[in-house]
Amino acid sequence: MRIALLEDHDEQAQLVQKWLSEAGHVCHAFASSRLFLKEITRESYDLFLLDWEIPDLSGFEVLTWVRENVEARVPVMFVTAREEERDIVAALDAGADDYLIKPLRKLELTARLAALERRARRDSGDSDVLDLPPYRIDTHAHVIYHDGLPIDLTQKEYELAVFLFRHIGQLVSRGHVLETIWGLSRDINTRTVDTHVSRIRAKLGFADTSPWRLNSVYLYGYRLEFTTPR
Repeated sequence: MRIALLEDHDEQAQLVQKWLSEAGHVCHAFASSRLFLKEITRESYDLFLLDWEIPDLSGFEVLTWVRENVEARVPVMFVTAREEERDIVAALDAGADDYLIKPLRKLELTARLAALERRARRDSGDSDVLDLPPYRIDTHAHVIYHDGLPIDLTQKEYELAVFLFRHIGQLVSRGHVLETIWGLSRDINTRTVDTHVSRIRAKLGFADTSPWRLNSVYLYGYRLEFTTPR
């Protein structure tokens, strides 16, 4: 997952980033709530980790803003020293998905994140076979079918197509795509994403007569949508 962490203690942030990296995630840390909010308006993430006690805006205020302004239903977990029952209840009532009290423990943190990831996939209808007419995606065999016929895709084209189908209707940033499909290699740039998007548009037949639209959003990224055929 691509995770945004709001944590103003540098040592704690570095430790969480290390743990999450070892668990196969990419974690971007922010010490300021305003920087965090600025970032998530221009980049998309799979999950937010919020400390509560932040000097400029509290984690609770950030959560409220996220639930009111972020289009996608991104899971939110609090990681905080606040342990009063009323705080836990307030956070969950305001839209948090989980609440973990410091000091953090590596295995518990990564297990809870894995549980949130499974829940998000289950809620999005994720399974080994995705039926999205006229497409059928066999994620076990790594094959996408169009009207029953397999589409000839490279591995990266397949991974990008599946990523977009799993985020139908959501605006995903180029940075999110790059990190998810290509990792953190500095040799890859956004033109690589644009090229692969163009290829899968052609190979999957996202033409004017198709109900599927893969739109580019200027200075941000892409949105795959199902629309009424023209």
